[in-house]
Amino acid sequence: MKTTDSEGFLPTRQSLLERLKNLEDQTSWQTFFDRYWKLIYSVARKSGLSDAEAQDVVQETIISVSKKIQGFAYDPGYGSFKGWLKRLTQWRITDYVRKKQYQSHGKRMPKEEPMSTAFAESLEDPAGQDIEKAWDEEWQNSLLEAALTTVKLRVSPKQYQIFYFHAFKKLPARQVAERLGVKLSEVYLAKYKVSALVKKETKKLESRID
Repeated sequence: MKTTDSEGFLPTRQSLLERLKNLEDQTSWQTFFDRYWKLIYSVARKSGLSDAEAQDVVQETIISVSKKIQGFAYDPGYGSFKGWLKRLTQWRITDYVRKKQYQSHGKRMPKEEPMSTAFAESLEDPAGQDIEKAWDEEWQNSLLEAALTTVKLRVSPKQYQIFYFHAFKKLPARQVAERLGVKLSEVYLAKYKVSALVKKETKKLESRID
């Protein structure tokens, strides 16, 4: 089921976190997956992983959440769920990149032999600021997508189309007016109105993020 309102798109309510502690609650776990898989996948891809590897990162991160959720205490003053999930994602991505770096040295470690701590620490950390930057970018993209989904339902199809062509496709206002058969003033007004609504909705979402 697709989310049609940003009310439940990214903000993670305490009630959902509590429900996730019941591993048999398939509905809540599906909600969680739908809400975060794209974020995790996109960050993995931006970190240099292939499509298949990024999908594995999504799967392994979700599994990590299921294993560790029992010990997660909801306390915004101590640490957000967003930050906790980011760390789990970062660890999974780091594992993949380190394995690729190790194999690129022309050596192969038997599958049953774990990578030593000393060896792992000798590798260049692939996560760090790159993953931090990718996570922040994708989080903001997710907020924008959620805000756009809500705003699209609040304005006319014509206004949204004007806004999309002018603000996202970067077409000049006069070209948009000619293409859609509207007055130039309508283009300016639509962009102003829809942009203001998107900005307001994004701020509302940010205020609800924990």
